[in-house]
Amino acid sequence: MEDEPAIADALLFALRADGFTADHARTAQEARPLVADADLLILDVGLPDTNGFDLLRDLRTKSQVPVLILTARSEEVDRIVGLELGADDYVTKPFSPREVVARARAILRRSSKKPDKQSAFDVDESRAVIRYFGKVLILSRTEYRMLALFLSRPGWVFTRENIMDAAWEEPEESFDRSVDTHIKNIRAKLKEIRSDLDPIVTRRGIGYSIQEDL
Repeated sequence: MEDEPAIADALLFALRADGFTADHARTAQEARPLVADADLLILDVGLPDTNGFDLLRDLRTKSQVPVLILTARSEEVDRIVGLELGADDYVTKPFSPREVVARARAILRRSSKKPDKQSAFDVDESRAVIRYFGKVLILSRTEYRMLALFLSRPGWVFTRENIMDAAWEEPEESFDRSVDTHIKNIRAKLKEIRSDLDPIVTRRGIGYSIQEDL
């Protein structure tokens, strides 16, 4: 994300010449849809529609994608703020595009060496509590049983009948659409924590499952 065309063009050329697939967004609004598929963000602090630090703060509530910040500010406090907000490295203007490429490579090498990520979900059966990215989900008894069922076998597709048998005390008195309503409620609660993810998979005509790679 860079609002100065000449700098953006130079960076795009250098990145692509080094084998990167690179896209450019001039504003934070243009950049937000690109974040989910990015392996690395190069973020200019001085964006026209928002402060880059505010964007980084918001980004870190939803994603852990590596971030390299570009700043015209040489003061130590600004560099520290960027790092404390979750940036992986910074470059101060004026800079060489080749330096930015080298730092981007270094960040990606470091991130690829990080230990396997912790599971997004943590089920505490003794307390009937499920945490999602470290935050406790406020679930009804039925919602807890449904989500715990999915998490017991990631990737396994459960039919509505399977779900009612496991989550309802009297499943014969429930209806298929009750399952859909509870799924909608669970999804909404998950979205409150991570709006960029939808871990519950709908298998149309069959049932539901939860992603295996979370």
